[in-house]
Amino acid sequence: MVRVLAIADEVDHSLVGERLTRMRPDLVVSAGDLPWDYIESVASAVDAPVVFVPGNHDPLVVTTTLSRGGLHLDSGMPCDAPRPVGAVNVDGLVVEVAGLRIAGLGGCVRYRPGPNMYSQREYHLRARRLAWRAHGGWGLRGRGRRDVDILLTHAPPLGLGDEDDGPHVGIEALHGLLERLHPTWLLHGHIHPHGHARPDRRVGGTTVRNVVPVRLFEIERGGADDGL
Repeated sequence: MVRVLAIADEVDHSLVGERLTRMRPDLVVSAGDLPWDYIESVASAVDAPVVFVPGNHDPLVVTTTLSRGGLHLDSGMPCDAPRPVGAVNVDGLVVEVAGLRIAGLGGCVRYRPGPNMYSQREYHLRARRLAWRAHGGWGLRGRGRRDVDILLTHAPPLGLGDEDDGPHVGIEALHGLLERLHPTWLLHGHIHPHGHARPDRRVGGTTVRNVVPVRLFEIERGGADDGL
């Protein structure tokens, strides 16, 4: 079992400290719209990997390359490490962390100009690229297990925990990803529960869970959970 701490959208000031120490997560996932320094505080306080996708209120995540000496480079010149420090951006990627296979798709449906927002058509293109990576890209197509344990997104699927107003409409393309990747979990933020936890939703073998602001639960690799 993997103990997963999921955070999104709302800063919980009581989290960083003794409470976080008692939680003992094996993995931290952030579904977006959290200050970088908050994610960095969590990352520095746990002995566990931290992965995230950006939300629509987050700044553009800077991409750097690493030199052989370990320096971060931007256009060949040394630069600061991309923030949030200590966390790995999985937007558009598929990674294996803490024994789980995680695919990420950040941002929300565009309702104004700004970073990390896309049209429904753009999301379909991004989703196809993510599925291609999950299925092995050019080199590994058809080899071994290709499903994912967690699909980490900022916004929920269209019609599954989203809302009717423009800024909170869900992502249509996520339905296709559920069919192609068969994740055990889809974890998202973006929709604020206003003090009332949103119910889980089931789509085939996938549980769709709103993790705002903090959720702690256990995931069996390739199996069910045990809520904590």
